Amino acid sequence: GINAEFFFFFFFFYLFYWLLVPAQMTRRPFSLVLVVENDRVLLGMKKRGFGVGKWNGFGGKVEIGETHLEGAIRELQEEASIVALDATKCGLITFSFEGEADLQEVHVYRVNRFEGEPAESEEMAPRWFNISDIPFDTMWADDKFWFPLLLSGQFFTGQFAFRGHSEILSHTLDVVSKEQLDSLPCAPPVTPARPRE
Repeated sequence: GINAEFFFFFFFFYLFYWLLVPAQMTRRPFSLVLVVENDRVLLGMKKRGFGVGKWNGFGGKVEIGETHLEGAIRELQEEASIVALDATKCGLITFSFEGEADLQEVHVYRVNRFEGEPAESEEMAPRWFNISDIPFDTMWADDKFWFPLLLSGQFFTGQFAFRGHSEILSHTLDVVSKEQLDSLPCAPPVTPARPRE
């Protein structure tokens, strides 16, 4: 098992990293959901907005008044028309983009059971891929680093610094325990809830 000294070192390292981000930088929490069923994973082709033209999981900004998990479940339903029956948080990744003040704090969830049939939305066109045929060439450049960890049931944290939307300037990625992942500080939502019918 992971000993107590490593746990405390990791926890305080991450806490200091979180606290030492310059005050002018805002940490904005996002959800990202990967639906895995047997030997296949559901991805969506982004049709508009940030990340357009890339295959990705389903997710978006966590809104004020909801938890990170609630945001993940809502986004999955809005973007793919399916309802998660389980959702396990398996990762926490911080993204920075050169020239941008905001940091994206992405809470990664894995869903194994759901209700409904995936359907295209205004934002995403869902499609199943065999896990041996994931289209990394048309996905975010960081995905190939942490996807194998998610698919193998591991928990992880990481930081990725991007130039533009395709070049990774630097990154770190660590496998952690579920207890370590759950103990890490999380940014509160800053996005107002959108009106819905």
